[in-house]
Amino acid sequence: MEKLIFLILFIALTSHGESWPQFRGPTGQGHIEAADLPLNWSGNKGVTWEQKIAGKAWSSPICVNDQIFLTNAVLNQGNLILELISVDFITGEINWKKKLFNYSKQPRIHKKNSYASPTPFYENGFVFVHFGNLGTACVSFNGELIWNKKLNYLPVHGSGASPVIAEDLLLLSTDGSVDPCLVALNKKTGDIKWKAIRDSKAKKNFSFCTPLVIKVRGETQIISPASDYVFAYDLNGNQLWKFNYPNGYSVVPRPVFDQGIIYVSSGYDSPVLYAIRCGGRGDITQKNLVWKTRKAAPRNSSVVVVEGLLFMAADNGVVSCLDAKTGELYWIERVAGSCSPSLIHANGQIFLCDEMGKTFIFEAKKRYRLLAQNDLEERMLASPIIYKNSLLLRTENTLWRIDS
Repeated sequence: MEKLIFLILFIALTSHGESWPQFRGPTGQGHIEAADLPLNWSGNKGVTWEQKIAGKAWSSPICVNDQIFLTNAVLNQGNLILELISVDFITGEINWKKKLFNYSKQPRIHKKNSYASPTPFYENGFVFVHFGNLGTACVSFNGELIWNKKLNYLPVHGSGASPVIAEDLLLLSTDGSVDPCLVALNKKTGDIKWKAIRDSKAKKNFSFCTPLVIKVRGETQIISPASDYVFAYDLNGNQLWKFNYPNGYSVVPRPVFDQGIIYVSSGYDSPVLYAIRCGGRGDITQKNLVWKTRKAAPRNSSVVVVEGLLFMAADNGVVSCLDAKTGELYWIERVAGSCSPSLIHANGQIFLCDEMGKTFIFEAKKRYRLLAQNDLEERMLASPIIYKNSLLLRTENTLWRIDS
């Protein structure tokens, strides 16, 4: 019955078609269907268009109805301008820019972070954007501001968790230095509906993880990793269960759900990847652990599960393939350089980008086989996306459309 429920959920989540509406794609877990994806390109080969983006932002793009949306941060004569940009998928031309927030001073952030790191979320004609405590907004498909709000909390090193929609809620991880919590806003107005304070006494409260909304035996659960624990909440903000990963903090990788198991990484300083049987109530640490591994676990890159195989990329570019049910290691290879972008999968191929602008494509199988290696020679921390058999890559200064 659980497998049937998961299948129904998967079909529902993939009904977006070719759209890439949120961080990590239609399901939020790095999967999409595509027929003829590019394998080989460079800065002057296989590039349909490239669009320079003035500013600095590490958010990934999204793409819906031939319109690409990406958040951006621009410094102009000492002012910090936070904006949403629309780019035409066909031509690469900028449709419009919407300035959302303006600051005369720049708050302190980590040198690896940006002021626009969270990825937008699209639903039913509206784009939801989040800049941490610097502002949250809802913008129409044509660039009209619907509402904007500012949340009062104290992030550490800036912000990174992307917004997520669940029914009438806009979910935001606000795990700052004081009173870390998951916040739910009314998506139509931006008003706060509830806050779920973390049931934890972590030494370091701050984390940056994007939640994942799943169904388990017909029950909607919001899976929200934070410092020391991964939590599950219902749509009213009630805590259903929690699972402890001792001393985990600054958690970044988005969780993945497959066949009743949640996969989470515990973040810094020494990450451990946990496979957790989803369900139960209260503290499920002792009874719901399926397996765990410290070997080559990621601090930043989100994992992907393909037909019972789990693939993950450590921060140093070492990639592993494990049995998703048992944790058995099938292969481990040094593939890339330093890795922050998350893995994505389409039609048996996995795409991995490293921070130097290289993209590696390998088979999603028990034996490692590298299919291609491509280099745009520009720094990259945003994750790749796929739309209509095209690969869209955001590097430090450029948005690229790559085709076969």
